[in-house]
Amino acid sequence: MKYLMWLLKAAIFFTLFAFALNNQEDVTVHFFFGTVWRAPMVLVVLAAFALGLGIGALGMVPRWWKHRVAARRAHQASGAADAAEATHMGQHGI
Repeated sequence: MKYLMWLLKAAIFFTLFAFALNNQEDVTVHFFFGTVWRAPMVLVVLAAFALGLGIGALGMVPRWWKHRVAARRAHQASGAADAAEATHMGQHGI
Protein backbone atom coordinates (compact mmCIF):
# COMPACT_ATOMS: atom_id res chain seq x y z
CA MET A 1 0.00 0.00 0.00
CA LYS A 2 2.89 2.32 0.82
CA TYR A 3 4.36 1.83 -2.65
CA LEU A 4 1.00 2.47 -4.26
CA MET A 5 0.74 5.82 -2.42
CA TRP A 6 4.26 6.78 -3.54
CA LEU A 7 3.34 5.86 -7.10
CA LEU A 8 0.20 8.01 -6.90
CA LYS A 9 2.19 10.95 -5.50
CA ALA A 10 4.80 10.56 -8.25
CA ALA A 11 2.09 10.48 -10.93
CA ILE A 12 0.49 13.65 -9.55
CA PHE A 13 3.87 15.38 -9.36
CA PHE A 14 4.86 14.49 -12.92
CA THR A 15 1.44 15.49 -14.23
CA LEU A 16 1.73 18.92 -12.59
CA PHE A 17 5.34 19.22 -13.74
CA ALA A 18 4.31 18.48 -17.34
CA PHE A 19 1.52 21.06 -17.00
CA ALA A 20 4.08 23.62 -15.85
CA LEU A 21 6.44 22.85 -18.73
CA ASN A 22 3.65 23.07 -21.31
CA ASN A 23 2.31 26.40 -20.05
CA GLN A 24 5.30 28.71 -19.97
CA GLU A 25 3.83 31.29 -22.32
CA ASP A 26 3.21 34.72 -20.88
CA VAL A 27 -0.35 35.70 -20.15
CA THR A 28 -1.74 39.11 -19.33
CA VAL A 29 -4.04 39.59 -16.35
CA HIS A 30 -6.01 42.84 -16.48
CA PHE A 31 -6.95 44.30 -13.09
CA PHE A 32 -8.99 47.41 -12.33
CA PHE A 33 -7.84 50.94 -13.23
CA GLY A 34 -5.65 49.76 -16.10
CA THR A 35 -3.29 47.70 -13.99
CA VAL A 36 -1.77 44.81 -15.93
CA TRP A 37 0.25 41.83 -14.78
CA ARG A 38 2.23 39.79 -17.31
CA ALA A 39 3.55 36.44 -16.06
CA PRO A 40 3.86 32.81 -17.14
CA MET A 41 0.55 30.98 -17.03
CA VAL A 42 1.83 28.58 -14.37
CA LEU A 43 2.51 31.47 -11.99
CA VAL A 44 -0.94 32.92 -12.61
CA VAL A 45 -2.59 29.56 -11.86
CA LEU A 46 -0.40 29.11 -8.76
CA ALA A 47 -1.24 32.63 -7.56
CA ALA A 48 -4.97 32.00 -8.07
CA PHE A 49 -4.71 28.72 -6.12
CA ALA A 50 -2.76 30.36 -3.28
CA LEU A 51 -5.22 33.27 -3.14
CA GLY A 52 -8.16 30.87 -2.97
CA LEU A 53 -6.44 28.86 -0.25
CA GLY A 54 -5.81 32.01 1.80
CA ILE A 55 -9.35 33.31 1.40
CA GLY A 56 -10.76 29.90 2.33
CA ALA A 57 -8.60 29.71 5.46
CA LEU A 58 -9.61 33.23 6.48
CA GLY A 59 -13.25 32.30 5.93
CA MET A 60 -12.88 29.40 8.35
CA VAL A 61 -11.39 31.48 11.18
CA PRO A 62 -14.69 32.80 12.72
CA ARG A 63 -16.25 29.33 12.86
CA TRP A 64 -13.03 27.82 14.19
CA TRP A 65 -12.85 30.51 16.86
CA LYS A 66 -16.48 29.91 17.89
CA HIS A 67 -15.87 26.15 18.23
CA ARG A 68 -12.69 26.79 20.20
CA VAL A 69 -14.53 29.04 22.67
CA ALA A 70 -17.35 26.48 23.01
CA ALA A 71 -14.85 23.69 23.67
CA ARG A 72 -13.11 25.80 26.30
CA ARG A 73 -16.46 26.51 28.02
CA ALA A 74 -17.40 22.82 27.94
CA HIS A 75 -14.02 21.88 29.38
CA GLN A 76 -14.36 24.44 32.16
CA ALA A 77 -17.93 23.29 32.90
CA SER A 78 -16.84 19.65 33.12
CA GLY A 79 -13.97 20.66 35.40
CA ALA A 80 -16.36 22.58 37.66
CA ALA A 81 -18.77 19.60 37.71
CA ASP A 82 -15.92 17.23 38.63
CA ALA A 83 -14.82 19.56 41.43
CA ALA A 84 -18.40 19.82 42.76
CA GLU A 85 -18.78 16.03 42.66
CA ALA A 86 -15.48 15.55 44.51
CA THR A 87 -16.59 18.04 47.17
CA HIS A 88 -19.98 16.31 47.48
CA MET A 89 -18.31 12.90 47.91
CA GLY A 90 -15.92 14.31 50.46
CA GLN A 91 -18.74 15.78 52.58
CA HIS A 92 -20.70 12.53 52.73
CA GLY A 93 -17.69 10.35 53.43
CA ILE A 94 -18.11 8.29 50.32
